[in-house]
Amino acid sequence: MPPNPPETRAPGQTARPARRVLAPLALAQFICSYAGSNMNVMINDISEDLDTTVQGVQTVITVFLLTMAALMIPGGKLTDRYGRKRCFLAGLTVYGVGAVLSALAPGLAILGLGYSILQGIGTALLIPPVYILTTLLFPDVTSRARAFGTVMALGGIGAAAGPLIGGLITSAIGWRAAFVFQAAVVALIIVLSRQVPDPLPPEPERHFDMGGAVLSAVGLVLVVMGILAADDNGWLMAGLLLLGALVLVWLFRWVRAKERSGREPLFSTSLFHDRTSNLGLVTQHAQWLMLMGVSFVVAAYLQVVRGYDAIETGAIFTAATLGILAASLAAERLVQRWPQRTLILVGFGVTICGIALLIVMASGSPSVWAFTPGLLLIGLGLGVMLTPSVNVVQSSFGEERQGEISGLSRSVSNLGSSLGTAIAGTILVADPAAGPYAVALGVLAVVGLGGLAAAAMLPRQQPGA
Repeated sequence: MPPNPPETRAPGQTARPARRVLAPLALAQFICSYAGSNMNVMINDISEDLDTTVQGVQTVITVFLLTMAALMIPGGKLTDRYGRKRCFLAGLTVYGVGAVLSALAPGLAILGLGYSILQGIGTALLIPPVYILTTLLFPDVTSRARAFGTVMALGGIGAAAGPLIGGLITSAIGWRAAFVFQAAVVALIIVLSRQVPDPLPPEPERHFDMGGAVLSAVGLVLVVMGILAADDNGWLMAGLLLLGALVLVWLFRWVRAKERSGREPLFSTSLFHDRTSNLGLVTQHAQWLMLMGVSFVVAAYLQVVRGYDAIETGAIFTAATLGILAASLAAERLVQRWPQRTLILVGFGVTICGIALLIVMASGSPSVWAFTPGLLLIGLGLGVMLTPSVNVVQSSFGEERQGEISGLSRSVSNLGSSLGTAIAGTILVADPAAGPYAVALGVLAVVGLGGLAAAAMLPRQQPGA
């Protein structure tokens, strides 16, 4: 492997490429996270305009998140073969085409093609390069924390502010304009990306495991479809979950057979030999499941039960947005002062308290301000731990494994996003006697306790180490 260009690795020269790289990379994470949450406040408008059902639009949202999760591992692997920047630009192009198609959609099927499929594929292609490039261009934990803090801040803002931005655009112009906004941001990112360097050369002769990619995608799709089927047919749910588990077992057997024969698989099973990385992946999964689950539940509650419009619903999420922004931008200072394990533990604790507060205050008070304390705590908690969780996983492997671990990391996170929406939606449709919204939030709090337990098992680290 040829040495890295001095500009990207030499001490004292990180700042110059950082300024060129971080803007487009952070914006890319923003627009992808925004796309996953802004639809929550447009459900009623889209269903009325396209003469379809609310459940149909919710399915389109879930399929978008699922497409990302199913294709993120293959997307990460393709960066080794075709190069990180080339995959980044290809993903942006596919994403932009999907946004334009969604804006022009005459019905739910075309919306599903543009949003769920094309934007999902585009995201799976462009997100792994974001994390690979960030890791490669910042060699030490502190500078990498600063970079990931910027990227995760924009990602968190996109997810948390998606309802507000989407609500403003939908109310002022219409839901189609929200997709035009996405296409415009993508065009800006492409322009800004002209100066983005690729620290490592592509390897066009590198083998791509198509069979493994298919098994990975099918297995993940079946698992999430099983969860979605819970409110319709218990036997169907069990069957899909079992079939999905069998396909994933087949995938691991396939990968092991490839490794034993000396051929390159979709991913190496050695990725799962690092205990620290495994625990970090669990925390990432739990974080995004809670973020998207809370966003979905609260948005549905505000619109269906409280009768708020898109702008009012989005405005309430401002508290979470501010919390994520404040905590994420402080990532560098936090990682210098506290071990990453401590930050993740504190983040889960604060987020769980925020969910509990949301249940108690929102259900007991008719005031719109009742949602603010809980959402603020949730935003602060997630903002504190998003960056160190990513840093823990990415830093566990060297340059030659970044394509694999970035794809796996993003797949795990986006699977969490898919499951957050699917689980919350299933509980709301099931309408449990204890109250669907309180039960859904309670389940998300239990997920947070699982993430807290995983974080507690992380090895102790010194601040900035």
